[in-house]
Amino acid sequence: MPKLRKFIAYRRIERPYTRRSKFRKKAYIKVNPNRGVVRFVMGDLSNKKYPYSLFLKSTTDLQIRNFALEAGRQSGNRVLEKEIGKTGYRMMVRVFPHHVLRENPLAAGAGADRMSTGMAHSFGKPVGLAARVFENQIICHVDCEKTHIDLAKTALKRFSTKIPCKCYIEIFDNIRKAKL
Repeated sequence: MPKLRKFIAYRRIERPYTRRSKFRKKAYIKVNPNRGVVRFVMGDLSNKKYPYSLFLKSTTDLQIRNFALEAGRQSGNRVLEKEIGKTGYRMMVRVFPHHVLRENPLAAGAGADRMSTGMAHSFGKPVGLAARVFENQIICHVDCEKTHIDLAKTALKRFSTKIPCKCYIEIFDNIRKAKL
């Protein structure tokens, strides 16, 4: 498998040009890569209402690769699951990797002119997926009890270290309907 490019090549939000159609001839993207994120909801899957919600929000517009979302989800969920257990919280990843990342590989060096197609038909082949995130959009959120707020903050900080942007945490009291 070829090496992945550094994500700075894809970080900027660009116009999505990823039409998918049930008719293969009309689709720009012929093959959909695997989404990479295993689960979007972790912890307590029932409809139980929790008194506090913590939101991880982005400070900039960018794209986040699906591998980064999965790494953040795993590390944040591990913190909560070890301390609280599997039913004392609800964690949700709120962004979905829809955007198909493409790459037009060009060979460089001596003799590359014979194996490279240049820029003719340079739409590129799909290499991965990314979620388009805008400023102040919720990336992930955790619902928990009052005693577990500090632990949920730690989990969201751990989640944010895996994401290529600066984030901030907002706490919301669901009982009083107010920000804290």
